[in-house]
Amino acid sequence: MKNILLKLFAVLMFLSYVKEPAAQILNESPVDGLFANTGRMEREPIPLPSIREGDVMWSKRIWREIDFRQKINQPFYYPVDSHNNLRSFINVLMDGLKERKFRAYDLSNTDELLVPITYNEIVSRLTDTTIVRERRPYPPYEEYDTVIVRQFDPTRVMRLRLKEDWYFDKQRSQLMVRIIAVCPVMMVEKDGQEFSQPLFWVSYDQARKEFANAEVFNRFNSAERRTYDEIFIKRMFDSYIYKEENVYDRRINQYATGMDALLESERIKMDILNFMLDLWEY
Repeated sequence: MKNILLKLFAVLMFLSYVKEPAAQILNESPVDGLFANTGRMEREPIPLPSIREGDVMWSKRIWREIDFRQKINQPFYYPVDSHNNLRSFINVLMDGLKERKFRAYDLSNTDELLVPITYNEIVSRLTDTTIVRERRPYPPYEEYDTVIVRQFDPTRVMRLRLKEDWYFDKQRSQLMVRIIAVCPVMMVEKDGQEFSQPLFWVSYDQARKEFANAEVFNRFNSAERRTYDEIFIKRMFDSYIYKEENVYDRRINQYATGMDALLESERIKMDILNFMLDLWEY
């Protein structure tokens, strides 16, 4: 009897020894790539040069717009569904606002960052509720009201506005630019036509930490992990100017349309570049 118990105990110990490694192997998640992804990036924003008021001998404020539908600007729009630590720019903004890492500011005629607005207020404004009158498909075919709720769709955000200051630093003898704020723009369809609807302003300086830790897809080299902060600082996007500071505080489309508006945008850009070139003319 004693020998039987010892043999049974030995068999149980052997089975437990054999099953444990198998269970451990099954619980291990596979490595999806060349190496294990550490997850969220931990980077510091690119250091910007300090600005002293006495060194700024010339400055001009302009507003420009980035269209995500252009090929070079597609990294702002994709991926539509976040995956592999990649998020679209609007999702980066909304996630940061939801986690209260920076503030959003309500729109104003002067585009100033004056009135803070919360994430819940933004979502409630972008939630559309309509009442539709419908008829039952069976007798007595009476009519009834149906409430249709349309939630905020991030895929409708197809443009981004930048408010930036161009200035000449006489200490460095350079023409430089500093982004002040960003504003996502949603495309809205009404009566068969498409209209742009700006949502809110976000201070670029306050959101830089989040931009520096948001990875962007690199179509040429997946090993080079770029961030939205690097794309902005290195000017790796295409855009057009839709307003410059002026005494009337008006946009280009208020005094020029069509091809004339595009030419006016190019004129403003060339005037800024020619200012620097004229400083070194002999």
